[in-house]
Amino acid sequence: MSIIVSLWDFFENQFLKMLWLDNLVKKGLVNIGINADSKVGGSIQFFIYDTIKIIVLLSILIFVISYIQSFFPPERTKKILGNFKGIKANILSALLGTVTPFCSCSSIPIFIGFTNAGLPVGVTFSFLISSPLVDLGSFILLISVFGLPIAAIYVIVGLVLAVIGGSILDKMGMEKYVVKFTKPVGDIDIDSPELTTKERIIYAYEQVKETVKKVFWYVIVGVGIGALIHNWIPAEIIQKILGTNNPFSVLIATIIGIPMYADIFGTIPIAEALFAKGVGVGTILSFMMGVTALSLPSIIMLKKVVQNKLLINFVGIVAVGIIIIGYAFNAFSYLFI
Repeated sequence: MSIIVSLWDFFENQFLKMLWLDNLVKKGLVNIGINADSKVGGSIQFFIYDTIKIIVLLSILIFVISYIQSFFPPERTKKILGNFKGIKANILSALLGTVTPFCSCSSIPIFIGFTNAGLPVGVTFSFLISSPLVDLGSFILLISVFGLPIAAIYVIVGLVLAVIGGSILDKMGMEKYVVKFTKPVGDIDIDSPELTTKERIIYAYEQVKETVKKVFWYVIVGVGIGALIHNWIPAEIIQKILGTNNPFSVLIATIIGIPMYADIFGTIPIAEALFAKGVGVGTILSFMMGVTALSLPSIIMLKKVVQNKLLINFVGIVAVGIIIIGYAFNAFSYLFI
């Protein structure tokens, strides 16, 4: 058992966290006369290390995820989901969201397609919550920053939120509040073309280029904010606003996150810096979920395809779920840290 633990620690530290890269960047800065222990030097080190680490891991992960995703195009996904009913359909929809590395705005056209195909609104919303919130790439990147326990918890609570949120909307009978042009039309039994291995590789490569291009500036901005928090903002100030001693910390983090628009990969360096300053895990999870599941641009886009009552219920259910998750994990964080 100790051998397995040692091997995992080596893999996590050297391949996921890339501690060798952190040391290499620090040595490089020292060699050109920059003190990596100063505020300026520490910010530069954080920025270079985190940017390279996230882009490299992201590229590898998106390639693997996209190759897997090539087996689940929207047409095939519709067919699979169409064979299930009730909570099983919500669970499967949430799980399928994990193999679609989309931001919330990119998920909405898929949501429309699912609704057009005749899938229940609750099932499509489980996908809409899960897709930007939880994916295999974010899981691996979260391990690289926070370790396996917290990464696993993030994925689990994200899936639970997606399943429960979609199920509640389904029980509330929200189908009538989807605007007319997204009402079910046609049959869901749509054949999708089979791809060769070469075509899947090409598809995965193109997805890497498109995804990195799309999220690059979000990563840069996120790492920049993380470097600022990590090296320039005193821990006392952050603790006062977002520390566990502040009973409103989770609520504040959720509210701060909602107006932002960033991919999950852009929130990770910010979360990393907050974690280093002693912010509670639940507060960090609430911030990340607020950004990714309830970003203001995605809400504006969703407003075009659902009526106000459904939109308000969706935002309210997800927001309450995020806040409950945040407070619960702040209370029980000692169990996994």
